[in-house]
Amino acid sequence: MNEDFKRPGIDDRPDPDEVLTDQDKASIARLAVLPESTTPESSRADAAVQSTKLAAEAAAPMAAAASFATVDAAVPDPNSAFLDMRDPMVAADGTRPDKLSITRLTIAFTLSAVLCAIPWMALGSVVLPEMLDRIDPAGREAMFAAINAVGAIVALISNVLFGALSDTTRTPFGRRTPWIVGGGVLTALFVLLFGVTSAFPAMLFAWCGMQFGYNMMLAPFVAAMADRVPDKVRGRVARCYGTGIAVGQMLGLLVGAVILAGSGRGMDPSLITNPAGPAGPVNLAADLSPLRIGFVPAAILFALIGLAVVLIWPREPSSVEQANTRFDVHALLADFRPPRHAPDYYRMLVARTLMMAGYGMIPMYELYILKYYSLASVIAGPGAFVTSAPALLPVAVVIAVMAVIALAASLIAAFVAGPLVDRFGVSRNLVMVCCLLCLIGVVFPWILPSGLGMWLFAAVAGFGYGLYNAVDHALSMTVLPDPSDAGRELAVLNLTNTLSVVVSAVVGAGAVVLGSYSWLFIVALAMIAVAVVLLSTMRAVR
Repeated sequence: MNEDFKRPGIDDRPDPDEVLTDQDKASIARLAVLPESTTPESSRADAAVQSTKLAAEAAAPMAAAASFATVDAAVPDPNSAFLDMRDPMVAADGTRPDKLSITRLTIAFTLSAVLCAIPWMALGSVVLPEMLDRIDPAGREAMFAAINAVGAIVALISNVLFGALSDTTRTPFGRRTPWIVGGGVLTALFVLLFGVTSAFPAMLFAWCGMQFGYNMMLAPFVAAMADRVPDKVRGRVARCYGTGIAVGQMLGLLVGAVILAGSGRGMDPSLITNPAGPAGPVNLAADLSPLRIGFVPAAILFALIGLAVVLIWPREPSSVEQANTRFDVHALLADFRPPRHAPDYYRMLVARTLMMAGYGMIPMYELYILKYYSLASVIAGPGAFVTSAPALLPVAVVIAVMAVIALAASLIAAFVAGPLVDRFGVSRNLVMVCCLLCLIGVVFPWILPSGLGMWLFAAVAGFGYGLYNAVDHALSMTVLPDPSDAGRELAVLNLTNTLSVVVSAVVGAGAVVLGSYSWLFIVALAMIAVAVVLLSTMRAVR
């Protein structure tokens, strides 16, 4: 397929090495002017890198395939080969990968997405909140919010930091490879630390360390897509990467559900002494051992992911001969300076943050919603314990079914997003409809506190969010104030992925602590509604 692109007079030119004599080559060499060593563009200012992050990193647990849902949106990338006469099958690093190399790159990106998402989702969405519930039932929401909020901030800082450091790395193994391998090993060490602690400060430290190591691996990895994948096939590779995230997140929730279902077996009733409110008593930290079963396999997996990636894809070219650049903190901060006189851009930024935060509250607090709201009447009662096997089994089943439903719904959204945009164009009205679908989805578990209500949320809101991520990504490209500076403007817009997690964690916990889980749904609905209002005030797009 890659051989079909032939430009007359360019791709069919004779090979000088074959048609020129040694004397001709020597004459040309004497007249040749050696090009100056150029400085590669930083990944944080690369529009292709930031566009990939905008789509892939916005995927929420209950809409995993949102990262796969993309439409043909023109990314204003001044470095694209399609804007001049360069060969679009030549990557930014100067290599021209053949079919086998492109296949190896595609497999590496897809496989790493799957393998990273499985342990991350299992630990972060199921095991972590259950551990906090057993350690301190009265403070579980506050602790969970703190871990998620602080972890998201650490992830943002480390992602930017290691993206910049990898840009300036000069080794025989390339710019990205050392960080990818080292990040996987560091993540594994902090996973092991997390698995042996039960004190909240130590858990917070270990989780932040996991975020630090994970982004040490992730930031250079995503940047490598712009470095090594040619423009002509980058869209296909990015979609495979998004699909890997979707499948991995679903499998991670299934693994977490299995661990949860098995963690309540064989508990000592004498340890069950702490009251847990309306849902009955819970057992103490001594019963954390069944939840720790997944930490060692997760650590091994993270340690091997980076090594597996660099072995699967073609070896990264040496960066030793590239122009040396110093790490400049001031330049790094300047890249995140927001644009001026761009009201629609800021409306999009705030609306995106509120929409993602409002929707994201439900998946973030999913375990607690099921145990203490949706299934409270099922698992509570005489002799019932919210950490016992009979109580945890229905919770685990609902989580597993939700994961499958959400994946199916968001995959459907991924396939219909393109035709919808072709039919109606990239418009704010279409994005508003997607937000309203998410709003309707949030209503179901609120007014129908049961497993069915959560399944309806996964179906309706999962479809709406998958569609939203695709259409919103295209709309974001139309509100960029300066296309020539698209990379930096998209980098600022990417901050919404972190801000939404912080807002979801803090506001969601506040709603539960000050009110109840019913108030969590009310606040989520209000945030999505405000996002719709902001979108309706945009002027540059219809």
